[in-house]
This record gives sequence, C-alpha cells and structure tokens, in this order.
Amino acid sequence: MTNAHRIHALSMLAAGALLVAPFALRAQATSTERRTDRITTSDYLDWEDVQDPQLSPDGKQVVFTRRWIDKLNDKWESSLWIMNVDGSRGRFLVNGSSPKWSPDGTRIAYTNTPAGTTGEKPQIFVRWMDAEGAATQLTHLSEVPSNIEWSPDGKHLAFTMLVPAVNTWHIDMPAAPKGAKWTEAPRIVQKLNYRADRQGFVEDGNTHIFTLSADNGGTPHQVTSGAYNHGAPHWMPDGTSIVFSGLRMADAEYQWRESDIYRVDVASGTITQLTTRRGPDNNPTPSPDGKWIAYTGYDSTSDTWTDAKLYLMRSDGTGHKLLLPKWDRAPSNMVWSKDGTSIYFDAENEGSRNLYVATMSGEVKPVTTGKQVLTVTSINPGGMAVGVMSTMQHPQDVVAFNVATPNSIKWLTAVNEDVLQGKKLATTEEIWYTSKDGMKIQGWVVKPPDFDPGKKYPLILDIHGGPHSMYNLGFNFGRQDHAANGYVVVYTNPRGSTGYGSAFGNAIKNAYPGKDFDDLMAGVDTVIGRGYVDTKNLFVYGCSGGGVLTAWIVGHTNRFAAASSNCPVINWMSFVGTTDGASWYYNFEKLPWEDPSEHLRRSPLMYVGNVTTPTMLMTGVNDLRTPMEQTEQFYRALKLRKIPTAMIRFNDEWHGTSSKPSNYMRTQLYLRSWFQKYGSKDNGKVAVMQ
Repeated sequence: MTNAHRIHALSMLAAGALLVAPFALRAQATSTERRTDRITTSDYLDWEDVQDPQLSPDGKQVVFTRRWIDKLNDKWESSLWIMNVDGSRGRFLVNGSSPKWSPDGTRIAYTNTPAGTTGEKPQIFVRWMDAEGAATQLTHLSEVPSNIEWSPDGKHLAFTMLVPAVNTWHIDMPAAPKGAKWTEAPRIVQKLNYRADRQGFVEDGNTHIFTLSADNGGTPHQVTSGAYNHGAPHWMPDGTSIVFSGLRMADAEYQWRESDIYRVDVASGTITQLTTRRGPDNNPTPSPDGKWIAYTGYDSTSDTWTDAKLYLMRSDGTGHKLLLPKWDRAPSNMVWSKDGTSIYFDAENEGSRNLYVATMSGEVKPVTTGKQVLTVTSINPGGMAVGVMSTMQHPQDVVAFNVATPNSIKWLTAVNEDVLQGKKLATTEEIWYTSKDGMKIQGWVVKPPDFDPGKKYPLILDIHGGPHSMYNLGFNFGRQDHAANGYVVVYTNPRGSTGYGSAFGNAIKNAYPGKDFDDLMAGVDTVIGRGYVDTKNLFVYGCSGGGVLTAWIVGHTNRFAAASSNCPVINWMSFVGTTDGASWYYNFEKLPWEDPSEHLRRSPLMYVGNVTTPTMLMTGVNDLRTPMEQTEQFYRALKLRKIPTAMIRFNDEWHGTSSKPSNYMRTQLYLRSWFQKYGSKDNGKVAVMQ
C-alpha cells in the first residue's frame, strides 16, 4: 500500500468513526428526525459525489473524481478513482481532481495539493498508468494552474494561470526607524472588478496560457502576453497552435458580455484573431482534421438572457456559419465525431439535460431522451460516452453508453447506495400550470414518504437563484430531507429560468422581481388545489436570486406563515456598487445616478413596510456576491418594525450557506426550526412524521 493509499484509508476510517455518535447533531434536530427508514440531516455526513469521468483512449477504463466529506476537518475532499468501462474493478487511484488522459493512455495529468503541506496551492501532477504507478509533481507554482490539456503528441501540457502585475506606483516613503512596527502598506486597487466571491480581493494581473513539458516539468513557457485575460486552451490537431477565447482589446474590463476567439502559435507567440463581431464568442472546439472550429456565441444584445448559438468557422477564421439558426437552447461540452461530420453537445431543456448531435448540414436531434440530468464529459472515437447522471430517485453517479445505442445507459457507480439502503424516499411529481397572464410554467412537487392524499401537509416553496438558472428533476438531498420531515416541497422554474428558450429567459428584463412572483404564487395555488396542503402552514425560502424573490414575496403577500430570505439582494441602489462585478449595472435601463427610480422600484427594501411575515435571513460572512450589508439592511428594517426576524451569519461561507458540510446541515435545521416556530399549531405539530 502506498503512502497516498494509507492517507486516504486513514482519513476515511477517522471520518467513519464519527458515525457511531451523531448525538451532537441530533440535539439540534427536531423531534421529527427519529425515523431510521427515512433520510435524516445527519445522513449528509456520509454523502458522496462523483464528477468529471474521463474515458481512456482505448475505451477500456474510466478515471473519475470521487468527493467525500472529511468529518474531522469539515470539508469536502477529492480523490481519483478508476474502474473498467463496465463498472467493474472500481478502486482508489490517487488523491486529486480534474484528471486528463494522455493521448496514448499511458498517463493521466491531474491537480492536487502536495502532501504534507499547509496552505500551499494545487500543483500539476502526472501519474503513469503502468503497474508501478509512479506519480510525479511537475510544477511548483506560486499561482493556481487550471484548464489542463494534453498536446496531441503527449509531449506537453497546456494550462492557464494568473500572472500578477508589477506594482509601478512608488512613493518616497522615509525609512522606518530600527525596530519600528509600522502599519502594513495599503492595498492599491485600480481595477473595475477588484473582488471575487470565494477569492476575496483579486490580485492585479491577467490570466495567461502556458505550456509545460509532460515528461520533465521544469519552468512553464508563457505562450500569451499582454494585459489581457485568456481562456481555456484547446490544442489544434497539428500541435503547433492553441485556440482560446478572450478579449484582447483596450479597456476590456469595461466590455459587457464581449469575447472573441483567437489562435496562438506556440513557438512564436503570434496571435491571430478569428472572430470579430460584437457579442460573446466562446468554447472553440477544433475538428479532428483541424479544418473547422465549432464555437458558441450570439450577437451583442441588451437582453439579460440569450441562449448561445452553435457556430462553425474554418480554422483560419473564415467561413463563419450559424449552424443551428432555429435551435433555441444553449450547447455545452461540445465533442466532434471521429469523422468530423457531426458535433455532440449537452443541452438543458425543461428541467432535463441530455446529449444532442448536430450535423454539418444544420440538422439537430437528441441522442438521449428522458427525464434525467445527464452531463457527458468524454466521448471516444468509437462512440463510447461517459458522464454523470441523476434522476428524481437516483443521486448523481457515473454512467456509460455508446452513442449508437443511447437507450442502453448503464450506471457504473452507486456511491450513495449505502446511505440510501433501507430508506423510503420522497416521490417527485412534475406539474405544468398556467400563470396569471397565460404563461405556461413547469414545476415539481416533492411528497413525503408514505404520502397520503387524504391528509394535510405543510408546504415549502423553494425558489432558485440566478435569476437565470434552471431547477431540474435530479436527485436533491435537501428536498428529500425536508420531505422526510413531513413537508410537501414545491419548486418551479418561473420566467427568467433557462432551459425554455431565449424569450422565456429574457421575460424578466428590467422587471425582476416582477411577473416571476405571479408564476411562483400560481404554482403554490396549483398544489393547494390538489387538496392535501395545510394552507395555514405555507413557508418559503431561497438563496441569492431566490432570496431576492423571498424578500419580495413577504413584501407583497402575507399568505406565508414564515419565510427565510437567504443571501439576498435587498437594495439594488447599494448592491450594484458593492457586488463582486460591475455587470449588474447593465441590468437596468438607466444608471442609478441618471435615474434611480427603477433601482428603487425593484428593491424589496421599498416594500418592507408591508411585511408581517416572520422572516429569517441567512448569509455567509464572506459573501461578496450579495454582501452581508444587504442582509443587514433588511434585518434592521424588519427589526425596527418589530417584525419577528433573525439574522444568521454563517462563518467560513462565501456566497451561499452550504459549502461547509456542517453549514449545510445547519441551513437545513435552522430552516425547519424557524418554520416550526411560526407555523400554525391548530393541527398539532407543523411537520408530523407518519
């Protein structure tokens, strides 16, 4: 057994030791969490996840990232596992993530934090896939490498990395006296976007493309130059050049949703611009023979949402062609067929995600179908595909199938089978309903195990963030946990959601919150009409965009017994200048100093005088996306009006409240505790286990 195997085994053993005594958690849980035949919040400690499966070039093996919770250190850990393509011989390989096979299948490149270090940044490693299995650390970088790609001949790796800028602002400070303890020099900020959620202050500099010897490592070669940011590298098949997206123009940081595609000669660093239109062009994907490049993009628009289109161009940047003019869904994870006549891609549609294929002649059809959330991450020349998939009743696991026989998708892993063994799961029902102005809206109803339509259940409305995103029909531990505690959970995709076309996504332009409120209320009314909802016990919550809508809801209706507005925007006037990017300025018709009326009209703070609903707020103390001051404004206003409220400030959290396993469980438990505290007691307990 190698040291890496011992470290992994000991970590798992130590983590498993906590399972025999989860009493501290249960002391916080409600009395409804005593059934062993249902999911409980404490089951989350054993929850695992799989990501990014990669098929070996010969199609015989799959390497994937397996994530598990380190209970002692309250964090997610990642390891690489390997198995045969039929799912057999699954085994631990090495600690790390983001694996990439070499073109000949003899090695994998991956990233990992060097063993025995504290605070050191991840580095690039290569592991030989022979019997010896030697692993070599190739880099000793001061910044984090990402987007690793093998060159076609397997001799080099390309990656992106920040190159810090040199501080050229010098002042004539006098020398400090010997032994003096002067205050640390100030941070000099001169960029438009100078902070980023989950990073903090962004170091001045730019992201560049590098290459590195895959055999010897050594000093990376910086391929790009200039005060510009450069996107993920994609090697051209001849191995002499790399294509990428970026924006190499003056004042690039002031451009909203602008990018182009470029090609750089690896040897000389000469850069050729391949697209020139106004609008974002991204995801360049060369054809196997190098004659064509597929990419995504759209013409510049003031719309807040537009589905990206699929385009083609010749490798020299000529012959641009919109391949699917009538296709109104955004392609992702594009892969060319071996013969270069078609392009496979994932796309979201009405709560599902499936694999599609487009031909060079402009035809598109689904490869896989069904109510599932499938993300294909690797397709080999023989048509064997691997990815991750989830359904309403099945958590995310690795799957494999051949694109010629897509109806034969095979589950290769079952990493949460032990957690779910003997558990009765909630069932999920899809609903379509008509909103106030005739708009058709999709949603889902999660019903408790042993659901009895003759009984009355408390209802939780769960609202997604974004606001441009899509709730899907994949397995969701949080909703299963709520349903196991006796709640009916409703979640919907109101207008503004993705997966329904550009017009639907853009329906909230300069009107958010707005008619999406009507969509949510119509969804609640639809489920109430089924006859099994206790109308005195309606609850609502959401984070980010869902927190905005929750705060809006309590200012426009008193139908909910309690609410939780998590990581919200409360005041658009202050938000646009304090969030971690300037792009939100462009989501209003006018800048706030030109005309603040729209910013005020759309701010939940302006309706706090209407609120009677007990409203809790939960936000991470490090949040830079919807900063804590937004939560504080609503809390202070509610408190001033003596509306029941509480502000829960989550430690070690950026945007959201659930990245730390313990905080995920706290979020679940605080929600139900707040709802139980303010729910109607006319029918006994708010949520009764049956």
